[in-house]
This record gives sequence, structure tokens and C-alpha cells, in this order.
Amino acid sequence: MLQLKTVALICLVAYVLSSISGAHADDAVATGVVFVDTNGNHTREADETGIAGVRVSNGRDVVPTNADGRYTLAVDNDSIVFVIKPSGYRTVSDKDHLSRFYYIHKPAGSPRDLGFPGVEPTGPLPAEIDFPLYRVEEPTAFDVIFFGDPQPRDQKEIDYIAHDVVDNLVGVNAAFGVTLGDILFDDLSLFESFNRTVGKIGIPWYNVIGNHDINFAAETDELSDETYERVYGPAYFSFDYGSIHFIVVDDIHWVKEGEKKLYRSGLSEKQLTFIENDLKHVPQDQLVVAMMHIPLVKSTPWIEPRREKLLRLLESREHCISLAGHTHHHEHVMLTDSDGWQGQKPHHHMINVTVCGAWWSGKPDEHGIPHTMCADGTPNGYTIMHFEGTSYLLDYQAARRSPSEQIRITAPEVVPLADAMTQEFRANVFNAFPDAVVEWRINDRDWQSMLKTENETDPLFQALFDEEQPMLPANLPWRKLAKPMVCPHLWKATLTAAEQKGTHLIQVRATNSNGQILKGERIIRVE
Repeated sequence: MLQLKTVALICLVAYVLSSISGAHADDAVATGVVFVDTNGNHTREADETGIAGVRVSNGRDVVPTNADGRYTLAVDNDSIVFVIKPSGYRTVSDKDHLSRFYYIHKPAGSPRDLGFPGVEPTGPLPAEIDFPLYRVEEPTAFDVIFFGDPQPRDQKEIDYIAHDVVDNLVGVNAAFGVTLGDILFDDLSLFESFNRTVGKIGIPWYNVIGNHDINFAAETDELSDETYERVYGPAYFSFDYGSIHFIVVDDIHWVKEGEKKLYRSGLSEKQLTFIENDLKHVPQDQLVVAMMHIPLVKSTPWIEPRREKLLRLLESREHCISLAGHTHHHEHVMLTDSDGWQGQKPHHHMINVTVCGAWWSGKPDEHGIPHTMCADGTPNGYTIMHFEGTSYLLDYQAARRSPSEQIRITAPEVVPLADAMTQEFRANVFNAFPDAVVEWRINDRDWQSMLKTENETDPLFQALFDEEQPMLPANLPWRKLAKPMVCPHLWKATLTAAEQKGTHLIQVRATNSNGQILKGERIIRVE
């Protein structure tokens, strides 16, 4: 009788734990404490207190710690348990400023036939998986650096990154940085070298997985990110900084179609469940920033209905913006019902300029670094995003150039007086919103409207592309440029005010709907 009562008690406890953590019958149970690591040794001591209300996840369920800082979660033999960093705290970080906010549970490790090393066997589940946190001051107003697609093929291109963008960012006053996927270009052995280079910036750095950051030898989507997990941990997660909630999204879905393996845009059902559970704990007065690699529009077709489910989850937020990379151009997109967005107001989705521009292509400059302009004519670079409360502002920064370089005006050096009144010029406003008001003037005269172009490429990028064609395929001494794309932020006007000979100053200003003003100038001569 006593034995039956004992068995019944064990079953009851297992049921309660399962109910708390969302466990399945064949799952193990992970438990531990999120605590303030006062002595900095990464190990919980008897006098180090737990933190209540900190969320912890297994990549599906999200549970807050209890009054003692303890959590309980289900895990299987391929799980990553991670803490969702709360505001006012930092996690453990390594020498390259990568956050170590997770514990990988893979008792048998990763398969050995993935092309690049995955996770070594982790052994049995520990009795306790504790997460140390450290109190820090996080301001309500702060900056974040966003890299799109650094994508180096080899060490030489990592060196390009070092001198094109990292050198000028060392010591930057930013809260942290994020790489929006395609950290590398297929050679996953370069992760550590890339991390050492970006780590010299000196700020915490987070990463999003891209389609060139996966194990192409994997047979399934579940195994395609084993090397990424070894280096960076979970491919999707979230954290708070200040009053903002950030979500890292893994939208690379590796599939096998017949004998062919390829990627699609999509999320696993498990990840969608995580995002849904995560957002349940985020108040509506918090801005949510979703960061992914493949854009929600204008890119590889998404696996439906998972895109729709993601949109429905983002629509539930009163304040939300999303960022992506992948397409190697820079563009602000406002999603509406024509894009499947059903929110009350358009959703701001930014496709971030890439660090590698057009894959480190084009003629090298005097420093040996290719000009690598993006296919829409935007110089390669990065974004600085300013946050305060639910407000944000995005500043585009071209690599190794002045922050004031926001508009490129393309016009002839010399215009004959007889042609001046009919001569057109173009203004590529790199960081323009779709509805930006763009105006021009000459020699401080009255401002006049410019007309947004349709189906035109950037004239400078087109000229550079055309210059290469006679040298193809064998005689080009650098990597060839990408095919020019229609520029989504190009305006034009006619020099109607250049009515006399002389040296004239063209000025262009663009006003975004958020009040941001961008400026550019160019001197021309009329003879």
C-alpha cells in the first residue's frame, strides 16, 4: 500500500512539473536559478540571491522565475535553455563581447557529417542550470549598430571588414551591435576570426543566422544550424534593453526537395510558439524590435502560412518595427494590406544596407578595398538606430565616409548653356522613406520639388557596371559587380534655374515622414 502511495505521489509531482513547464511525457526537466553574481565567478554561492520574474525559455515555452529566482522547463536531447535578459542587467560575455546567456543540452553532441564542427557531447543534464546576471545602468535613450551581411568569403575579406567599418567604430558610444545574418559566406571555419575582428569594437554583439551561416551538408532544418549553435547559441531568442524588447528571428528554413537541398524563408512551428509565448510577457507600451535575415517582402518566397502567423503576432503589438538584410540594398518598406499586413497602421520594415555592399565587388581603392557599392547605388555601410521610449530614428552610415553623406547627386560636370534648361540630374537619397518629400534648389534660390523615378537604376552604379562589361569574363582584375537593380529611393529634376554661365551649387534636401531631414550638395559648371 505504501509503495502504491509513493508511486502515486511521484506521478503527481511529474504531472505538476509538466503542467508548469509545458513538458511532454518523454521530456526531461531542467531547473535552476537566475541570480545576481556579486563576486563575478559565474557560479551561484549560498549568499547570492535569485531574481524573481526573469523569463527563461527552452525555445518553445517561456516561464518567469519564482520568488527565489528558480525556473523549471522541459528539455529533450536537443535543447538550448536560455535566459531572456531583463532590463538593468547584463549576461556573461566572452572576450569578443558575445553574450553567453544559454546552456546547450545535446548529450550525444551534433552529428559528425555536417561539414563543419557542431556541438561536442554535453553529457547528462545537470542537476542545476543557473544563469548569472550583473546589475548595470541602462539608459532610456541609447544607440544600436546594425550590420547587414558582412559575408566574407575568406580572411582577406574579414580584413576588409576590419578596415572598412570596424576601425572607425572602435570605442563607439552604443549599447550593443547586431549582425543581421550572413555573418560569413559559407566557410563556417571563419566564425572565430570574424568574432575577434568585430569584438574589437568593444560593445556587446548579437547575431542573426543567415542562409550562408548554416551547414549545407545537413539533411534537415533542425540540423542545419549546429555549427552556428556551437559558436553563438540559440538561433532565435529575445532580450530587453532599457525599455525596448528585441527578438532575434531565425527565418532560414533548410529543406530537401528530391535530391536537391536549398533554403526557403520560414520559421519552425516551435519558434512561432516561442515568439507567441514571449510576447505574452511584453507590455503593449514597450517597443518591440524584430530582427531577421530574410525580409518580409521582396525576397525569397516565404513558407506559408508561417509568414502570416508571424505577421499576426507582430500585428498584436502597438509599437513594433522589424529589420532584415539579405538583398544587398537599403530600403524602408511600409507594409500594408497589399503585403498581407492587417494592422491598423503600416508596419515599418527596414532592409538594412550591407557591410559587404555587393559581395565585396568592384574596383579596389587606394587601400586595396573594393568600392563594393550595393546594387541600388547605396555605398556599403551600416545603420545606427537611436532609441528612446517607443520612438526610434535610423541613421545610415556609409563605410569610411562622413555621416553627412546621405544623398548622391549625379549630374554632368559641365553643362553647355544651351542645354542647361533641359538637363536632368538625379538624387539617390540612400535613407529615404517611400513617401519622402525631396526638393532641390540652385544657388540658394527657392526650393522646387523633385520627381521620384520609376524603374530606373542608380546612374553611377549603372556606369560602373557598364564599364566592366568589355573586360568580362577573363580580364577583370576584381570581383565583378552585381547586376544593377531598380533603385527604390531615386529622384530626378531638370536644371531649369541654371540660366547663366558660371559655377553653380545644387542642393537637395529630403524630408522623411518622421521629420528626419537628409541633405546633399554638388557643384556644376555651366559654360
